[in-house]
Order: sequence, then structure tokens, then C-alpha cells
Amino acid sequence: MSHGRGKSDCCVIPGKLPNKAAGETPAAAEAVEGRRQAKGNAVAARMSRSSRREYDMGTALDGIRQTAKGRPGAKFTTLMHHIYAVDRLRAAYHALKRRAAAGVDGETWQSYGLDLEARLLDLCARLARGAYRPQPVRRVYIDKADGRKRPLGVPALEDKLVQPATVEVLNAIYEQDFVGFSYGFRPGKGAHNALDAVSVGIERRKVSWILDADISSSTTQSNTTG
Repeated sequence: MSHGRGKSDCCVIPGKLPNKAAGETPAAAEAVEGRRQAKGNAVAARMSRSSRREYDMGTALDGIRQTAKGRPGAKFTTLMHHIYAVDRLRAAYHALKRRAAAGVDGETWQSYGLDLEARLLDLCARLARGAYRPQPVRRVYIDKADGRKRPLGVPALEDKLVQPATVEVLNAIYEQDFVGFSYGFRPGKGAHNALDAVSVGIERRKVSWILDADISSSTTQSNTTG
């Protein structure tokens, strides 16, 4: 999907017509393959212009949701302009905890915000031309109630902006596939919602068994390759 009302991202998103499913408006479909590589000052100039034109984040994601729901198996080929939209990166910045620990870059919420708009535009341009590189995660350990230590990763500040921006866009696609009783790592859902569902199920339905399982160090030691 292009920016609001069918506007194309010059130098990044191709001007050709998007793929269109039956019954969809062009604004609800994603742009087709064929984007050209943007380079140098052209990207920075385009970012400066795009920062001044309206980008409706809600409308953009609604279009992605409609396509994902109406066209199961559809291939989304141009999502990056949604991720590096300055408004989305700015929202991610303001959602951060003000006193969160700094990563390997040493940047805090306060220090990054001293020249926020210029830095967001620079980040936006690097994402657009493929020059953005995630930084290593700083490992710290926090105390657990049983005396053990829990490993915690602290990303660099810009990674804290790009990651939630990416998750927000991808959620618009994958949330259409999840079943209602899936509660793990989903927006607006969590362990308390799962416990509420279990409680209601026990009270209103005939339940023969309940399985309580946990994977030790699932996020730090699991082999996810292959």
C-alpha cells in the first residue's frame, strides 16, 4: 500500500499500479515488485519532503490488514516504507521508557531526543537505502526471587525504534492468521488474558485436564535453526 490516497514514495516505491484483489480498492492493495534502489542525497531529500506530507499510520495498516485478511497467502513486497515512516519511528521513540538503560551505543532517551527530528530523518534515510545496521545487544543480569540471575538484553536506542515499528507492520499481516485462544506475544494479550480464559472455560465447560508447561531458557538457549 502506498501513502494516503494512492501517493507513491518517489525513488523507493514504484509508480506502477498495485496488485488488486477482487473487490479491493487500489489503496488497500500493496505495491507490486520492482522498486529501484535509492541512493545518496536523493533519499535524504525525499525523506525531508515526506516528513512534511501527511502519513496516516492507521489508514496504512488498515489497508495491509484488509489485504492480509481478504487474500490469504498474498505476498507483500513493499512494506519497508511503512516501517521507516517518520511518524511511526517518532511514535516508537515516545513509547520508550524515559529511564531505560542504554545499549552498547550509550544513547539514552534524553540524549537521542536533543536533536530528535534530524536523527529520525537520518535513520529513515538509512533504512530506505539499506544502510541501517542493527548493533549488538548489551547483556545484563537481573536478580530473580529464587536468587538466580535472569539474562536481559538491552538493544541500542535506534534498534528500540526500528524493532517495534517492524513488529507493528508485521502484526497487521500475521494477526489475521492467529486463532482467538492464542495469547503469547500478541498485542493486547498476555498471561492474564490466558488465565481469565482458563477460568471461564473451567466454570462453563466440562474440562477433563489442564496442562501447565514451561520451556527452560526458551528465549536464550533454544536452537531455532534448521
